[in-house]
Amino acid sequence: MRNEPSRTAEAVCLFRASDQRRPQEARIVDDPYARYFLSLPFRAALTALEVTGRLGELAEEYSPGLIAYVLARHRFIDDAMVAALSQGRAEQVVVLGAGYDTRAQRFADLLGRRKVFELDFPSTSRRKAQIMEDKVDSFPQANLQRVEIDFLEQKIEDVLDAAGFERGAPTFFIWEGVSMYLTRAAVKSTLGTIRGLGGPGSELAMDFWYLLDDHSLLAAAHRAGASLLHLLGEPITFGIHPEDVDTFLDRIGFELLECVEARELEARYVKDDRSIYPGIFLVRARPIAELG
Repeated sequence: MRNEPSRTAEAVCLFRASDQRRPQEARIVDDPYARYFLSLPFRAALTALEVTGRLGELAEEYSPGLIAYVLARHRFIDDAMVAALSQGRAEQVVVLGAGYDTRAQRFADLLGRRKVFELDFPSTSRRKAQIMEDKVDSFPQANLQRVEIDFLEQKIEDVLDAAGFERGAPTFFIWEGVSMYLTRAAVKSTLGTIRGLGGPGSELAMDFWYLLDDHSLLAAAHRAGASLLHLLGEPITFGIHPEDVDTFLDRIGFELLECVEARELEARYVKDDRSIYPGIFLVRARPIAELG
């Protein structure tokens, strides 16, 4: 719903905030800023989770592994961005569909003066900006460029140019939790735009959704999860299997660097008995210098 702040973005923020109740060594993501962006109902849900743990149990019952997946997805992209910045492979960062992303704050020291461009619909972007203004002393200084965009009506390259984006510079692009809500044509168009914006050394980290092709109870729960998102006003409309993503990206002009599914995410990031939601996977890719 374009005229209202995204509810799924706030739900994702709740998941990140919920991990703070765990010992630091058990956290998948360490995000002390996420709780600031929760509205009253979501703050109440966080309190219930912290006091009883019951909310987490309910979430696991209806969408097994979803919270752990969202956290591992965030951590995977965190790690990829940190590597790119540390190795001098990124001079700027672009977050498409930023929601309540806090990487500009959590990695402020590493980013230094590098610009972080956060693109989102005005309703979500303005709510986030107002909260940060109201709680300015709670956030570290960051070179954050807030970019309002109606993805259905405006071109990404136009709004980025107006915000001071440097075309052709090595850029780390983040596209998290968005592709599954678009049409296939829109996903291909956006990826084509990304490919044309970043210079040599640029990198993309993003996730994809696919339906489990079996008849187990877990697969049924996965399909029910898609229906739940439809009721929230943000239906699942695009999916692709990990076996097909290499070819899909290659045709658009990207080289697949890494494709990571649930089992590997669990091995990397989960230090307790949590499991990660199957049916969604993450990729790192870089633009191919010359298309044949």
